[in-house]
Amino acid sequence: MAASVLTAPMASIGVPREIKADEQRVALTPDAVRELISQGLEVRVEAGAGAGAGIGDEAFAAAGAQLVSREDAWGAHLVVKVKEPQSEEFGFLRDDMVLFTYLHLAAYPQVGEALLEAGTAAIAYETVQLENGSLPLLAPMSEIAGRLAAQVGAHLLEKPHGGRGVLMGGCTGVQPARVVVLGAGTVGWNAARTAAAMDAEVLLLDRSPQRLRSLEADRRGRLMSVVSSRGLLERLVPTADLVIGAVLTPGGRAPTLVDEAMVQQMRPGSVIVDVAIDQGGCIATSRETTHTDPTVTIHGVQHYAVGNMPGAVPFTSTEALVSVTLPYILGIAGRGLEEAVTERPELLSGLNTVQGSVCHPGVAKALGVAPRHPMACLR
Repeated sequence: MAASVLTAPMASIGVPREIKADEQRVALTPDAVRELISQGLEVRVEAGAGAGAGIGDEAFAAAGAQLVSREDAWGAHLVVKVKEPQSEEFGFLRDDMVLFTYLHLAAYPQVGEALLEAGTAAIAYETVQLENGSLPLLAPMSEIAGRLAAQVGAHLLEKPHGGRGVLMGGCTGVQPARVVVLGAGTVGWNAARTAAAMDAEVLLLDRSPQRLRSLEADRRGRLMSVVSSRGLLERLVPTADLVIGAVLTPGGRAPTLVDEAMVQQMRPGSVIVDVAIDQGGCIATSRETTHTDPTVTIHGVQHYAVGNMPGAVPFTSTEALVSVTLPYILGIAGRGLEEAVTERPELLSGLNTVQGSVCHPGVAKALGVAPRHPMACLR
């Protein structure tokens, strides 16, 4: 890899149009472009990149971006995206570029192999981690995905959409839907709060009593928090109208919490929303789906496992994503990778691949390779 990619500021930033199925988000907004250009950086936006999020080429051009071809967008020193490169884009990967995007390599090992083969320095939004353990670049999408999970579940429980015909909040004299949420992180908490706001009966499960205790003050409606165990799952999952999978292992594959036997015991027309699918899924029977064809029915249970759920609301998602990624983009492009990780140490945990090596232990374990320390990767 050219040393300048690691040590020198990057003059150009490229924004390719997303080509993953039904992905409508874009990695920068015109306001973000204006900010980057004010710092003396060149921004190349592929023509049509913002159309799905309601941002026209003219808005990017007015902000000072160059409207370019896909090849020219990928030809920049720093390429910022929303989703992992697709197979058609592997040919654009190089050892003299930095890629900044959601990668989820545990779920998409072929992307990891392509990055390693190309020698690309790749930083994953989802593994940038602060000292307190929080994931600042994943948090806004997790909020959105959690809220969408409850909305989607409510919709799929309706009879015309294949469900049992259960109203989330029930009505006078009729019990509400029972919603079981697996994981009390950002996704799970937002899913549970949204379902509770619909007056559903919600059981929020997590292995950490401390995490559940920290949420108690904000608990509303028919929301109960319970310390999770295998036995509890075996008892609760078959009684649920809606199960929302919301567990996360940063950089690694999500644990399988619900096996096929539990799914078989669920009532016909029940619904599973597996938000963890972009980390492999936490329901044994989940298979990744798309917004165009979002559900599969297995053992009479509808499974919704769209790998880019926030893509359903691209305007909201784009604004939320760029609000947290822009300071990091400015730091990486303006200072070079080595200096950027010194100023923002959390970027070290974001490094997934550099110079043909895997730099994140969770990703390395998922890919079955030996990790290198991220600082060693940069030298």
